[in-house]
Amino acid sequence: MDQRADDPAIWVLTDGKAGDEVQCRGVAERLGERVEIRRVAPRRPWSWLMPRGPIDPREAHDRPRSPLRPPFPDIAIASGRRAVAYLRALKAVSNGRVFTVFLKDPRTGTQAADLIWVPQHDRLRGENVLVSVTAPHRLSPPALAAARAAPPAALAALPAPRVAVLVGGDSRHHRFGPREIAEFCDHLAALAATGVSLMGTGSRRTPPALREAVAGIVRAHGGWWWDGDGPNPYVPLLALADAIVATADSTNMIGEAAATGAPILVYEPQGGHRRISAFLALLAGHGAVHRFTGVLEGARYEPLDSTGMIADAVRERWLRHKAAMGLA
Repeated sequence: MDQRADDPAIWVLTDGKAGDEVQCRGVAERLGERVEIRRVAPRRPWSWLMPRGPIDPREAHDRPRSPLRPPFPDIAIASGRRAVAYLRALKAVSNGRVFTVFLKDPRTGTQAADLIWVPQHDRLRGENVLVSVTAPHRLSPPALAAARAAPPAALAALPAPRVAVLVGGDSRHHRFGPREIAEFCDHLAALAATGVSLMGTGSRRTPPALREAVAGIVRAHGGWWWDGDGPNPYVPLLALADAIVATADSTNMIGEAAATGAPILVYEPQGGHRRISAFLALLAGHGAVHRFTGVLEGARYEPLDSTGMIADAVRERWLRHKAAMGLA
């Protein structure tokens, strides 16, 4: 089948960290279907020199296993400290033909890519810098609509109002000790006692003690908890939710929840960070986020979905880049 003139070949360029790759894939998938995952793996001492580089010579574009081996894409979307120098190298070896995009602050200035996206609470600004409250993700409006149209039977059977419970875990800035686990579960029990149906899932970072405690509360109140069998019903949980309970350790998870328009009740365990606090304050100002105390509160709001905005900006500037390079 012939490709449309505006259907670009895209590389997602990261070191494989899940959070970075998910954000890049979210934007890439909104742009088209020709998406290829490329992962960088610089050895020491080159990894110590990132983000400034140079890249590991073993991964130069003329090496058979290089993440930069041709044929080159139309657009490269990168994220993560180790990918910065590789994106710059790709720009050079393609003689500027590849349109480069970097998600988050590259820490090397606005010249790191043709287009840069940063969250609003970051300081980097410039003519080629896009800014939004929430980060890009793979939770598209069509995916939510499809999940609402054909939900899993177990979730559809739960009486409304339904509350999705998204449980993270320990991170660099937050910890779930026994006190936090007990308080979070007490809040969930109080919420369920009001007649709300709980439906939840943990994440890869959820410690066993927290997972077991929350699962016990959800099941004890007639709710549904994903036990790990089959695919994670993360998208249906969000699609069917009248409200969402989320832990503050994952801004990505909260940002995805904001794409639904459902009120988000955030539980903050011990710890914290000024950037996370600033992010939550911005969402609270939009009417999306409320502090979780065991009470259902908040109203629906206009969904916050930066992924489409970023993808639209990438396409527009890539088309201008093509024309300027004589590639149109």
